[in-house]
Amino acid sequence: MSLISDGLPQLLDVLPPVVREKLITSPNLNDLVEVVLDYGRPAEARYRHGFERWPQINVSEHDLDYVVKSIGEFGEDNRAGIERTLHRISAIRNRQGRVVGLTCRVGRALEGTIDIIDDIVRSGKSILILGRPGIGKTTKLREVARVLADEVERRVVIVDTSNEIGGDGDVPHPAVGSARRMQVRNPGLQHAVMIEAVENHMPEVIVIDEIGNEPEAQAARTIAERGVQLIGTAHGQTLENLMLNPALCDLIGGIQAVTLSDDEARRRGTQKTVLERKAPPTFHVVIELIDYDRLAVHHDVQKTVDLMLRGIQPRPEVRVRTDAGEVEVVQREETQEIAEPGFNERFPALASRRPEPAPDRPEKTRPAPVEGSNGQRGKSALRIYPYGIARTRLERAIREKKVAAVITNDISHADAVIAIRSTHQAKPAKLRELQRPVPTVVVRSNTFSQIAGALDEVLRGSGRETDGEAEAMKEAQDAVAAVLHTGRPVELAPQNARIRKLQGQVAESKKLAFECVGHDPERRLRVLPVRLA
Repeated sequence: MSLISDGLPQLLDVLPPVVREKLITSPNLNDLVEVVLDYGRPAEARYRHGFERWPQINVSEHDLDYVVKSIGEFGEDNRAGIERTLHRISAIRNRQGRVVGLTCRVGRALEGTIDIIDDIVRSGKSILILGRPGIGKTTKLREVARVLADEVERRVVIVDTSNEIGGDGDVPHPAVGSARRMQVRNPGLQHAVMIEAVENHMPEVIVIDEIGNEPEAQAARTIAERGVQLIGTAHGQTLENLMLNPALCDLIGGIQAVTLSDDEARRRGTQKTVLERKAPPTFHVVIELIDYDRLAVHHDVQKTVDLMLRGIQPRPEVRVRTDAGEVEVVQREETQEIAEPGFNERFPALASRRPEPAPDRPEKTRPAPVEGSNGQRGKSALRIYPYGIARTRLERAIREKKVAAVITNDISHADAVIAIRSTHQAKPAKLRELQRPVPTVVVRSNTFSQIAGALDEVLRGSGRETDGEAEAMKEAQDAVAAVLHTGRPVELAPQNARIRKLQGQVAESKKLAFECVGHDPERRLRVLPVRLA
């Protein structure tokens, strides 16, 4: 990774002399992130791994005026820059409009900073980068623009709202290579300039920093639908943050509440109103920046969002850059196949095709099989009919316990029924359709712990023991031995009420007291070094 001239001397030149002298003598100058000057307060320098505050340097009006007069004019977004550099100076104003604070951020261009995602960038897919402020989103955007323009030789246009990607002035910084840059006069017009770039300049790639509102999200979708590769950043640290942001959730397909018919709700075993994805996502890939040299990659945003709406947490691919500078995949992505579409199929043409998996990517894991309309199921699997309970939570319990069980949509084929009490009492007619006695477990509420406990009860009644139950009992035996040896209490892993009871019996068999601590789903057993009478 090499550093293109970062223009640090130009930034030091515009700072008050007393602050400049402190920074020049600092051993951490190369790790400087920003300098903060607030009126009436000590000056502060922030580095990648800490900060330095100088109580003897109290920022005055003269210091602020010195900086303001040394740089260009502030735009409507209260940002200014230094000609032919990547530095950004942001102002804080009082109620009269006078500058009372400055944040002077260092802008750097690093060649090789995208080696960790180079294969994704060159794939032609649209990429959204998420991460907290200051973690390097904009630095990566510059390098992406340069690589695609100079090495891949594609027509790249940068929509540069605050001149932060291409630097201040009319001539773009060398860090963006031969990529073209369109400046935005007013931050509120970024969405219009995005559309103008597509209509007027025939780009193959558009690079955008900080997609922050609904018009910009809609403009991004328009660009993607015209076949242009989109590389952008957005506010938020994770994909889940984006789903909860009403202004930006359209970037990953949008979320809508769908009311199901009575028959469909019964077939799915869910409530009548469920959340579904409205349309294909604007971006194919989402990259979450965890740290400077560590990130998580969601290769198939469409599938990941669908799984999250069904209550299944994603397991993204995690990549790191080692101390030796090599890229290493420390966690492979594992997603599960889903039988049903994740958005309304009234417009089948909108359904984007699934990309074929790369030949070198490991085979994806599949969830516990769910019986389809043809009635096929796993061999010797226990068929469970969910009556009014959350189907996704039952699927999760089956996966986590790794048991040979499937969910059936036909109650006449069920080997067992798990029902919620309210539905069981109000509408028992469904159970009367059974021509034979079937074990039925009733739960009080739709929580995961209640459903997992009911699954254990069903399995116990069928003479099957889960791997998780065996592990829990082994853990209890080891804890009892540890308490007898050390004389100190030992806490076990959280379990449901039935397994906690069995674990307690293990402690009682050795004449040891125990107690339950915490609240569901984290409620667990603590074995005490107290002898029972």
